[in-house]
Amino acid sequence: MTQNTATDKPTVVLVHGAFAESASWNDVVSTLLGAGYPAVALANPLRGVKYDSDYLAGFLKTVQGSVVLVGHSYGGAVITAAVSDASKVKALVYVDAFAPEQGETPGDLTARFPGSTLVPTLAPPIPLGDGTNDLYIKQTDYRAQFCADVPEAQAAQMAVTQRPIVDRAFTEKAGPNPAWKAIPSWFIFGELDKNIPPAAHRFMAGRAKARETVEVKGASHVAGVSHPGTVAAMILRAAQTVTAPTMAAQTTG
Repeated sequence: MTQNTATDKPTVVLVHGAFAESASWNDVVSTLLGAGYPAVALANPLRGVKYDSDYLAGFLKTVQGSVVLVGHSYGGAVITAAVSDASKVKALVYVDAFAPEQGETPGDLTARFPGSTLVPTLAPPIPLGDGTNDLYIKQTDYRAQFCADVPEAQAAQMAVTQRPIVDRAFTEKAGPNPAWKAIPSWFIFGELDKNIPPAAHRFMAGRAKARETVEVKGASHVAGVSHPGTVAAMILRAAQTVTAPTMAAQTTG
């Protein structure tokens, strides 16, 4: 899909999380494209970590050249499981995102630290044919829970266009070889995240020995929407660590 060569800038692949959709990356993508980086905001199926990470891994095979992989929220669990080495993916950026260890679930990481108020805001589950359920956030609670620092009209649109996630995604254990153990990582999250407690973000960033950790003051669970410039700047800093060696080789060659 993306026709990069080994000497091009890396492709930035952005993976949204639950209760969101690809357009949640729009303002971040504008900055990336303006800086000359190819980008793809992948439509995350939201069908479970194994299913979604397999889908992402299949997509990555179609991308030529290096990749910077970005995950928001549950999308962090997906990018963590999709790759286990640095053969193509050279940097990971976690935006208000899960970075699980083997055997952990998103639910485990949320419950380990106080502060998440997500569960009471969920709408009645929608039964699926396989015994699982699709989950949404109630539109009336969406802004306060998910994106309190986003303008009211925009938050209302996000509530209407949110995509559901299957309930098993929150209880599915991470597999072996989490990507952050082999690939450099960057973490950015909102100080007022009500979905994933900020203490959980700090814990995951520390455990991953993140190259950089940024806590955005006053930001909600959607720092990429409410502070797209700050998030895009971190992605660009991560991407520059991929492009710099190639540029240096070209200069000295």
